[in-house]
Amino acid sequence: MGNASKPRKIRLSTTPSPEALAQLRLGDVVYLDGLIYTAREGVYKRALEDKANIPMELPGESAANFHCSPAAAINEDGTFRLGAVTATASFRFSKWIGEWMAKSGAKLIIGKGGMSVKDYKDHFVPNGAIYLTTVGYGTGALLGRGVKRVKTVHWNKELGLAQAMWVLEADNMGPFIVESDLAGNSLFERENAKISANLEKVYEGTVPAVLKRFGETDDRSDEMIG
Repeated sequence: MGNASKPRKIRLSTTPSPEALAQLRLGDVVYLDGLIYTAREGVYKRALEDKANIPMELPGESAANFHCSPAAAINEDGTFRLGAVTATASFRFSKWIGEWMAKSGAKLIIGKGGMSVKDYKDHFVPNGAIYLTTVGYGTGALLGRGVKRVKTVHWNKELGLAQAMWVLEADNMGPFIVESDLAGNSLFERENAKISANLEKVYEGTVPAVLKRFGETDDRSDEMIG
């Protein structure tokens, strides 16, 4: 394998400049420095539907929204215990993401599995934002090591620990992969298209099965996970 195939490793601020975002390419490996906040449906509903004032200066303090429920607890003395930092699937937050980015100025949406290309084109591109995905399973402990400390927790009483807005101080936190770029292109979609094309080549010349089991298809691309 030549160097051309090796992914680039990039240190990125959680308040990134437009220039820094523009330099990111699909598949780049990113490590984050600065404040990251967790926000999922609880925070979105409270901020967008209930119109509660967001208890942080956004995007000045942070432009990085992590879809995450940290394995964390608040000690009796008010300090925090933090274990694994595990991302949750982002597609569930599609209905709020555009309004949230417009309101919060978020430029980095971090989570698991990416979002749809429609979300990227409709919401990420107009807001100058990109998506960073976690890598595989079992990376929660690894990501947790990149958290220097829990700065604070907002809306814990209102939303509970799992949905609260945790503010984490990141130091070389990663790895994350650039799944969408400023043009709204998707790494997953691009790779799925390549895999699908390769499958077509593999199956070229094979005779279609006459008797199909229920649910079978000869269109290999149908079997790709979107």
